[in-house]
Amino acid sequence: MPTVDRSLHGHGQAPFTAVLLCNLGTPDAPTTSAVRRYLREFLSDRRVVEIPRAIWLPILYGLILPLRSSKSAAKYRTIWTPEGSPLRVWTERQSKRLQGWLGERGHRVRVAYAMRYGSPSIAAQLDALADAGADRILLLSAYPQYSGTTTASLIDAVAAWTGKRRSVPELRFVNRYHDDRGYLQALAHGIARYWQENGRPDQLVMSFHGVPERTLHLGDPYHCECRKTARLLAEWLGLQPAQYTVTFQSRFGKAKWLQPYTEPTLKDLARKGTQRVDVVCPGFTSDCLETLEEIAQEGRDAFLGAGGKSFHYIPCLNAGDEWIGALGQIAERHMGGWPTKEAPDAQVLAAQKQRAIALGASG
Repeated sequence: MPTVDRSLHGHGQAPFTAVLLCNLGTPDAPTTSAVRRYLREFLSDRRVVEIPRAIWLPILYGLILPLRSSKSAAKYRTIWTPEGSPLRVWTERQSKRLQGWLGERGHRVRVAYAMRYGSPSIAAQLDALADAGADRILLLSAYPQYSGTTTASLIDAVAAWTGKRRSVPELRFVNRYHDDRGYLQALAHGIARYWQENGRPDQLVMSFHGVPERTLHLGDPYHCECRKTARLLAEWLGLQPAQYTVTFQSRFGKAKWLQPYTEPTLKDLARKGTQRVDVVCPGFTSDCLETLEEIAQEGRDAFLGAGGKSFHYIPCLNAGDEWIGALGQIAERHMGGWPTKEAPDAQVLAAQKQRAIALGASG
């Protein structure tokens, strides 16, 4: 049943444009109970796990949640910061810096952030923006590459929210930017700076989050977009095909996922005599459990344990200047046509008119 829209009763408040930066999500704390809540929401999404409910839910509640929650909580504790979850910290910083960047460009917009799973939720943030008077909202995904498991799930959450609103703002979505020039340039320059300070590797591994292989055969563009990002990034860096490897991480369950898998590839490189590897995760715009624990810790142990000599993890884009600028340009393009800039006041218009008259008279 539609909720009462408080925005309808805010007489006199000026409508505005908003940008909602949406990331995947994170537990509220590195505890078993918090991780269990997060995993329950995440793994109950039909977009994430496409196994029939009658088969999957008994497995989820009977095996996965009881066994995996405490193990995952222990992993989160190894990366947790005094400010909280790295993913939430970086996403919040990105939203604040994006607000500043757009403001400096003259855009009168409000930027907030939300998580697909966990808090602050997409529904809660959309409610807050709409109730405050936002009549145009851009949903800006933190996922550069489109996937039904991530991007489409975000759209599902927004659609569910609209079903409960009587007055729905105008909505736009940024579905992908895997080949965006600004995004690629920010990645390339970040890697180049790292190499200037730390030297270059024998092999660069570009690790993307994995998904079941069947999604590719069903028409999901994620695999192709990851490959395109990797190819274009390698071109920006001037790398030959033999100098980099594309892999997929975070495999879950026994089904066949996109290959090659990251950890076995790292071990194989070490066994073949590769002395140093650098790993970058272009599909993640904020450092998180999958980058800081799975790659920087587990990946390092796998490579060095197999005989490798030197392992380097290159941080995500996070809140770097170039990335915020690229994100701002992506937002600008998708807000095209919306009245995001304040109209000049009467004095400015009068001055412009006088200048035009003067120029006409002098001509």
